[in-house]
Amino acid sequence: MIQEYQLRVLPQVAANEQALKAYIADEYGYDVRTLTAIRILKRSIDARQRTIFVNLKVRAYVNEPATDDEYRHTDYPDVSGQPQVIVVGAGPGGLFAALRLIELGLRPIVLERGKDVHERKKDLAAIGRTQQVDPESNYCFGEGGAGAYSDGKLYTRSKKRGNIEKILNVFCQHGASTAILADAHPHIGTDRLPKVIENMRNTILRCGGEVHFQTRMTQLIISEDAVVGCLAGDKEYRGPVILATGHSARDVYRYLAEAKVEIEAKGIAVGVRLEHPSQLIDQIQYHSKQGRGKYLPAAEYSFVTQVEGRGVYSFCMCPGGFVIPAATGPEQIVVNGMSPASRGTQWSNSGMVVEIRPEDLDDGQLIMDNGQLAAPDNSPLDSKKSQLKMMAFQEKLERLCWQQGNMQQTAPAQRMADFVNNRLSYDLPKSSYAPGLLSSPLHFWLPKAIGRRLQEGFKTFGQQAHGFLTNEAVLIATETRTSSPVRIVRDPLTLQHTRLQGLFPCGEGAGYAGGIVSAGVDGERCAEMCAAYLKK
Repeated sequence: MIQEYQLRVLPQVAANEQALKAYIADEYGYDVRTLTAIRILKRSIDARQRTIFVNLKVRAYVNEPATDDEYRHTDYPDVSGQPQVIVVGAGPGGLFAALRLIELGLRPIVLERGKDVHERKKDLAAIGRTQQVDPESNYCFGEGGAGAYSDGKLYTRSKKRGNIEKILNVFCQHGASTAILADAHPHIGTDRLPKVIENMRNTILRCGGEVHFQTRMTQLIISEDAVVGCLAGDKEYRGPVILATGHSARDVYRYLAEAKVEIEAKGIAVGVRLEHPSQLIDQIQYHSKQGRGKYLPAAEYSFVTQVEGRGVYSFCMCPGGFVIPAATGPEQIVVNGMSPASRGTQWSNSGMVVEIRPEDLDDGQLIMDNGQLAAPDNSPLDSKKSQLKMMAFQEKLERLCWQQGNMQQTAPAQRMADFVNNRLSYDLPKSSYAPGLLSSPLHFWLPKAIGRRLQEGFKTFGQQAHGFLTNEAVLIATETRTSSPVRIVRDPLTLQHTRLQGLFPCGEGAGYAGGIVSAGVDGERCAEMCAAYLKK
């Protein structure tokens, strides 16, 4: 007999299989010896009250073994010799597009500007030592995209866009823990995700696809309003193109604008990375001086408010994690966060960002250094007309941050309460940010419309969670790459570019996703629409 139950148990019961079996046996009248196996299907933590509970959906096997698979397998056939599709970018959008193409009997040719996931790791480690960023191999560019070494969180609110369960099952098939199928906020971990990505690449190769590293697309091949391939270096690749280049491929946006491929400016969110001691966050969220204790994971939080008509919110919260340097070129400072699978470091961090809309750039409060907002090529920018004005704003803010950080990857930083009270921090707490911090008056040089809203948002969050607004926490500037500053316009039904047939803008870089799972879902959808296009 197999039965499923909804349970609400204490953390120590949820953490121990024998204790959980004993609880089920007592609650539902079984002899515990007849419970041959239990499988956790869904798991979430309820920390709203002082007594913490874990909500579980479990499957109990009574007098029979658990012979069913823990995840759904996908069959990937050999597609050697089949029609080919060019997939530009090996982030989650590109990888899931390639795997779905194989399912549909098409041969993916994946072009990735960066290095494979293991070689890339060496370049990331060098940033802290050398203060230099390789513009083709960094935390945003390379196999796995921006998600590979920036946490591996799999939570998404985009429930209506596609088959999220399919994405999680494909990750499990390629080596991820099946815990991601149960957890309310699933997470693979930066230390484990690279192997999963490598296994996905091996599936593509084993089935007859191709993956080319250090191969940057430079031009689309267009014939009579149809994309028939692309150029990478001096080589042509022929076929329809799924363009999944990620939110930081600024050279691609510039090329599209120059080639008069229709794109538009898109809203973004910018701010800082806020780092607390993880023990403090545990104490606040679990309502206990002892923090998480033995049976609970590192605590998460989520904050959102409105200040002067714009959203202020936490983003990409990394419990027990690190703050990392995520610039993609010279004269930039960009920060992001990541966590290992254990979430076991002494720090917890989150992006704290302010919503910025394209029309906001006409407001003088967003002009920095009292000067004209510069275009990407440093020429004057008419912000009302430019498709790239949000990208130009990102670049300007990142360069200003770099100048404040001694023109290295040393990041300007300020204690949280000092920032709110417009005080200089004369020293800074110990931080996970490897290149180092430099005390800086963020309240003074951040654009007023951002700094002022962050200050008010922090006051609100401090009222909602006592102890959150503290000088034990540090603000690290600047968080600018929350999403793409550009949307590559596409038809909502066919997912093709609105004018160019055979071009499928995909994922975060095209402005249609916001994380690993939503990018994977969009990659699968683009693959399906591309297959339908080829059938015509």
